[in-house]
Amino acid sequence: MKRILLCMAAAFTAACSNAPKPVEPAKKAAEVTKPVEYFHVDAATAGSISGVIQFAGPKAARKVISMDAEAGCQQANAGKPVYEDVVLTGKKGGLANAFVYIQSGLEDKTFEPAQEAVVLDQQDCMFVPRVVGIRSGQTLDLKNGDSIAHNIHPMPKSNREWNQEQPPHAPDVQHRFARPEIMIPVKCNIHAWMHSYIGVVGHPYFAVTGSDGSFQWKNVPPGDYTLAVWHETLGRQTQQVHVAASASAAVNFSYR
Repeated sequence: MKRILLCMAAAFTAACSNAPKPVEPAKKAAEVTKPVEYFHVDAATAGSISGVIQFAGPKAARKVISMDAEAGCQQANAGKPVYEDVVLTGKKGGLANAFVYIQSGLEDKTFEPAQEAVVLDQQDCMFVPRVVGIRSGQTLDLKNGDSIAHNIHPMPKSNREWNQEQPPHAPDVQHRFARPEIMIPVKCNIHAWMHSYIGVVGHPYFAVTGSDGSFQWKNVPPGDYTLAVWHETLGRQTQQVHVAASASAAVNFSYR
């Protein structure tokens, strides 16, 4: 009899142990999701950073792009030669297509997301512009303004890689990059000469230079920063800069 009672007790204990446990109120349900606290620059103390990026070396010979294998590309350019101007400079040596940005000094600040889209077009069988700057999470609007098909193939290391064909005059393709990354090369798998580069940052202090090589950022919070500049073939440079309250700072870069 005792053995039977022991067996019944053991069975009851096992059944209780296998019974579903009472559902505890989830802690997350009780917690209120805190909104993201965005940093806003104090206009009373904001400063500015400006500068020029120059190229002081000898100019390389211009390289003609061969589009012989694509009649549609030749027609789009009306038979005129197309040059791959990788090192493009202005009259005073200003370097174009350089990507300059604040590399460090803003790590403790979260800025409001950018709402407007950044456009990368395909015109006359070339990516336009060649260098693009964009915020993480911001929309990249990809267009095909040509009458032939293209292929958009960004090749990031920290973000997701994707590859998509875009027929002539097809609807725009939109993508976002989740994380900052300097720089993301872009190619067209159909036309090997087509290249572009995308710089993704987490703040609004970046620029792609024009032929005068200049850049300027207003509304910069006071602080110590590392500025960086990237160029497709000339490489990278960095400089330290201090922005005092309500003051302007100048930072110039030179490639030789």
